[in-house]
Amino acid sequence: MSLDRSIKIAPSILSADFANFGQEIEAIEAEGCDWVHVDVMDGHFVPNLTFGPPLVKAIRKHIKTVMDVHLMIAPVDPYIDAFADAGADVLTAHLEAGPHIHRTLQAIRGAGCKAGLALNPGTGVGDVAHLLDMVDLICVMTVNPGFGGQKFIHSQVDKVKTLREMIGDRPIHIEIDGGITTETAPLMAAAGADVLVAGSAVFTGGSVSNPAPYGQNIRAIRDVAEAARAR
Repeated sequence: MSLDRSIKIAPSILSADFANFGQEIEAIEAEGCDWVHVDVMDGHFVPNLTFGPPLVKAIRKHIKTVMDVHLMIAPVDPYIDAFADAGADVLTAHLEAGPHIHRTLQAIRGAGCKAGLALNPGTGVGDVAHLLDMVDLICVMTVNPGFGGQKFIHSQVDKVKTLREMIGDRPIHIEIDGGITTETAPLMAAAGADVLVAGSAVFTGGSVSNPAPYGQNIRAIRDVAEAARAR
């Protein structure tokens, strides 16, 4: 996974048809998505329960792009190897999920994955400064983690601008997760983000038997984000 600053759309399979994950993934990739975002929730760190390593391993063979696995779990460290072995390309852990995030990021890289660091809406950027050389991606949550379909929290736009300045020329992606639509994507692209996670905004209106709307939705988000960045 080489770093470039082009806009990347990462549909969250949390909004896909759970009975047809393989076909859904193949459909969104055929329709032009860049990454596939997998939200892992434990019912403890966040108030929802989703996928474990066996599911991640099962869908890996359907993913030809980048498998972006977001661990909304605590503790994180005991599960890093299992998700790495399941085929994750990027493993993202939350700054708030444990007391030793530096060790966690080391472990993720040690397992052969790109290391992501996620920040909840209420978390500032001060603690990130000493971790920048440990991360390949910073995921800014623009909703409180746990459920799809929530309303975008606008205060996070300034957080992204600050992170963009802190990162400088380091090879670090800025990913946005939560409430991305054609209205909010331009705000984040202009602020400095390059990876946009979108769930319902991609999957609404389509299905495995009618995937064309997926492509229309992906292109619409990408177009407005790229236009905002070009201004």
